[in-house]
Amino acid sequence: MDVETKIDVIKSFAAEILTEQELRELLQTNEHPLAYDGFEPSGLAHIPFGLYRSKNIKKLLSVGIRFNIYIADYFAYVNKKMGGDLDHIREVGKYFIEVWKAAGIDESKVKIVWSKDLMNDFAYWETFMKVGRMMSLDRVKRAITIMGRKEGDSLEAGQLFYPPMQVTDVIMMGIDICQLGMDQRKANVLAREVTKKMGLKVPVAVHHPYILGLQGSPKDVKDMDPDQGFEYKMSKSNPKSTILVHDSEDTIKQKINSAYCPERVVEGNPVFDFLDKIIIDDVHAPITIERPQKFGGDIEASSYANLVLLYSDGKIHPVDMKAYVAKELERMIKPIREHFEKDKTAKELYEKVKSYQITR
Repeated sequence: MDVETKIDVIKSFAAEILTEQELRELLQTNEHPLAYDGFEPSGLAHIPFGLYRSKNIKKLLSVGIRFNIYIADYFAYVNKKMGGDLDHIREVGKYFIEVWKAAGIDESKVKIVWSKDLMNDFAYWETFMKVGRMMSLDRVKRAITIMGRKEGDSLEAGQLFYPPMQVTDVIMMGIDICQLGMDQRKANVLAREVTKKMGLKVPVAVHHPYILGLQGSPKDVKDMDPDQGFEYKMSKSNPKSTILVHDSEDTIKQKINSAYCPERVVEGNPVFDFLDKIIIDDVHAPITIERPQKFGGDIEASSYANLVLLYSDGKIHPVDMKAYVAKELERMIKPIREHFEKDKTAKELYEKVKSYQITR
């Protein structure tokens, strides 16, 4: 596969690349660069985690990029997830691994790294101190939004470790591509600045966009400042905004039927956000929307762009769009849900995690 084709695959899901030229140069000189995404073990998996991020990882693997899946247990501890209980956090981490397996990520093609293992080395903390000397306290405080906190929130001293720890991770794992969400942009920019100051390899940053919550947003989140868009993303801590990978077919239908989906409006519409980012693989492929015969029968769009046009023109009703999206999400979620119903280890982990108190 040539370099430009690889870049097109990455651009198919990226909201931003820092920078595209650096990515091009990296792929020209390194056939198998190393990327990573980090995950705080923080509760049951929703579709941004189980479907969307898994889909992005598989795309990167398809173009020859190696991938570290980073289970950030100590980050979740510092961030007081799962009530700050490390035992619970690590059980959630094991549950996460089962979600990835069920979502079709080949464990033999990725490396799973726990922060507890990466940090079990004095060299990590020596690097951490060097990284910390490259940042002002004000800059660290401005970066706390990567934790899902607001700038100006009251912080514990340990929480100030979070941004420099994240930069240290990038250095210690030898990362070429930081492939995380837009909410992690400040950390990745810090990593690029700090590594440059230290004379180390400067990672490329590939940021994927948010997945909207069921409540929708006033406009497309890609047009918002990352900190502003954060409040509209699908969040596990807000059950009313979330579809879980364990939801039944009936629950998926009920949640999609309750979703924000005004007639003729595509921007800020979660139904179209799910279509664009999760459901549709080929934007040029035809799409058939089933409708009762009394409303004109099935309607076929020649492509995703044509579907958007038909909906914007009022030729497809929200009820029909919701029915299509609910059916497609059920098709994608069903194998994950069934894995946790049939596999004994996965089922036990799911029951444990379900019993834990979720905290922000």
